[in-house]
Amino acid sequence: MTDTRSVPRARSGTASADTAGWRKRIALSLAVLGVVYGDIGTSMLYSLRACFEGANPVPVNPVDVLGVLSLIFWTLILVISLKYMTFVLRADNRGEGGIFALIGLLRPWRGLERRGRRWLLIMSGLFGAALLYGGIMITPAISILSAVEGLEVAAPALASYVIPLTIIILLLLFVFQRHGTARVGAVFGPVMAVWFVTIAALGLNAILREPTVLVAVNPWYAIRFFRHAGWAAFLVLYAVFLVTTGGEALYADMGHFGRGPIRRAWFGFVLPAVLLNYFGQGALLLTDPGITQPFYHLVPQWGLYPLVVLTTAATVIASQATISGSFSLTRQAIQLGQMPRFRVVQTSPETRGQIYVPAVNWVLMIAAIGLVIAFQSSANLAAAYGIAVNGTMVVTTILAYNVARERGGWSQAAALAFLVGFLAIDLTFFGSNLTKLADGGWFPVAIGIVFFTLMSTWRRGGAMLQSQAGKNAEKLETFLGELAQSKLQRVPGTAVFLTGRLTETPPALRHHIERNRALHDQVILLTVLTADEPRVPADERIEVKFYPQGFYRVILHYGYMQGPNIPSELAACRARGIDIDLDEITYYIGRQSPLVGRKKGGMPTWRDHLFAFMVRNSMKATAYYQIPADQTVEMGLQVRI
Repeated sequence: MTDTRSVPRARSGTASADTAGWRKRIALSLAVLGVVYGDIGTSMLYSLRACFEGANPVPVNPVDVLGVLSLIFWTLILVISLKYMTFVLRADNRGEGGIFALIGLLRPWRGLERRGRRWLLIMSGLFGAALLYGGIMITPAISILSAVEGLEVAAPALASYVIPLTIIILLLLFVFQRHGTARVGAVFGPVMAVWFVTIAALGLNAILREPTVLVAVNPWYAIRFFRHAGWAAFLVLYAVFLVTTGGEALYADMGHFGRGPIRRAWFGFVLPAVLLNYFGQGALLLTDPGITQPFYHLVPQWGLYPLVVLTTAATVIASQATISGSFSLTRQAIQLGQMPRFRVVQTSPETRGQIYVPAVNWVLMIAAIGLVIAFQSSANLAAAYGIAVNGTMVVTTILAYNVARERGGWSQAAALAFLVGFLAIDLTFFGSNLTKLADGGWFPVAIGIVFFTLMSTWRRGGAMLQSQAGKNAEKLETFLGELAQSKLQRVPGTAVFLTGRLTETPPALRHHIERNRALHDQVILLTVLTADEPRVPADERIEVKFYPQGFYRVILHYGYMQGPNIPSELAACRARGIDIDLDEITYYIGRQSPLVGRKKGGMPTWRDHLFAFMVRNSMKATAYYQIPADQTVEMGLQVRI
C-alpha cells in the first residue's frame, strides 16, 4: 500500500516540476522576443520598400522582385543564422557578448604600447564600437517614422501629421527613460509575440494568393537578378542589408539570456515569421506592382489603424531596447577607460543592467529628432542606416577570427575559412553602403569618427597624464621608511587615498603630509581596476595587502559591466582584517588637471585641448565611486602633458 501510494505523488511532483520548467522557458522566450529581436523584427517596415522606392530603386517586375527576395532570404541565412547564431555566439566573455566582449577576450591593454598588429586590431574594435553610436542614433528615428508612415496608407489626408507625431513619440520615449524600463519591460515580450504572429499571418495570407513567390528560396534567382540588373543590383544591396539590422544587438544581449534561448527564439519563431512577411510583401508586389507601401497593404483596409498602433508599439519597443543598449555600451566604455566618467543612474534595485545615462539619453534624443526633420521619410533614412551596422559587422568578423585563433583553439585553416567567407559577404554589402555616403551615409560615419576620436583621446591623454604625474613618485617602501624615522603626528581615524598606482606613494598622500603635518592612524591606499571580463565575482573582488605603521593597500577588481561602490567594498574589508568605521573615514582624491602648452612629442595640441575639456567636464570621482561628498577632500595637481 505504501509503495502504491508513492507512485502518484512522484508523478505529481514530476509533472509540477515540468510545468514550472515550461513556464520558465516560456517567460524567458517572451523576454528574448521583447529585448533581443525588436530591431531585426521591425526591419521589414522599410527594408524591402527601400529596394524598390529608395535611393537606387530597381523596377518592380518578377525578375527583380524574386531576385531581391532571394537575396533577403540568403542574407538572413548566411549572416544571421550561420555567422551570428552558429559561430559568433560561441565567442562569449564569461557569458557576455558584444564587441567589447570580443575586445576583452583579446586581452587588449597588455603591451598595447607596441603599435603593431595588436594595436591596430584593438583600434579597429574601438572604431567598430564607435560606429554603433551612429546606428543607435538612427534606430529610433527610422523605426518609429516607418511605423507612423502607415497613416499615409490608412488616411492620405493625415500625411502632414506623420513628422510631428513621430517627433512627439520620440520626445515621450526619451523623457520616459529616466523612470527606468523594468515595469514596461514586463509587457515587451507579449507585445512582440503578438507582433511576430501578426506579421507571419499577414505574410502567409499573401503567399497563399501567390505561392509562386516561394521559388525565391532558390539562390539561382539572386544570381539571375545580378545578371539581369548588373550594377543596379549591387547598388540595391545597401537596402537588402537592412534586413540584418539587429544582428549586433542580439550578440550583445547574449549576457542577459544566454545563447540557447536566443537561438531557439530565432530558429523556432522569429526567422519563420520574418521570412513569411518578406515573402508576403513580395507576393503582393508580384500581383500589384504599383504598391508603394507593401507592408501596410498586406492588411485589409479595416485593419490598417490597429496595425499602425501595433507597429508603433513594436518600433517603440525596438527603440527602447536600442537606447538601453547604448547606456550599457557607454558604461562598458567608461569602465574600460575609453570615455570620461558620466553619471550612471541605477533604475532598478533588482536588475543591475537597468541603468540610465542622462548625457547619452539627451544626445540621442536630439540626434533622433534632428534626423527625422532632416530626412523626412524612412526611405531616405534607410540610405544612412546600413553603413554603421555594416561597419561594425566587418570589425566583428575580424575580431571573431582572432578570438577563434587565440582563445577558441581553431586551426588556421578553419579560422581562415570563417574570415574569408564572411568577410567577403560583409565587404560586398559594405561596398554598396559606401555608395550611400552622399545620401546620408556620412552621418553615422561622422558620428563614429567623433566617438572614436573622443575614446582614443581620452585613453591616450589619461595614459600620458599618469605617466607625467608618476615621474617623481616614490616607492611605498621608501615612503614608509622615511615615515618610521619621522616624528609625524598620527591622529585617530582612517584616511583612504584613491590612487591608480600599485607600488608607489600617491602624490596626494605626500601633499597631505606637507600641508597638514599629520596623518591618520590608519591609511588605506585604494585602487580600482577594471578587468577584461564582464563581471568579477564578489569573492574575487577585494585584494588586501598589509604594511607596517597602519598602512593597507586595497585593490578592487570590477568587470567592465559593473559599477563601482567603494563604501560597500570597504565595509566588506572588515572580514579581511581591517577595522573600519565608515562614518570615520576621510577620502582623499587627487584631481589631476592637464596643462596644455608648448611641448615636444605627445598628442597634437588640438587633442590636448580636447582632453583637457573632457577632464574638466567629467563626472567627479565622489559621485562615480559613490563616495560621501561630506567625507571627501579633493586636492588639485596640475600636470603638463
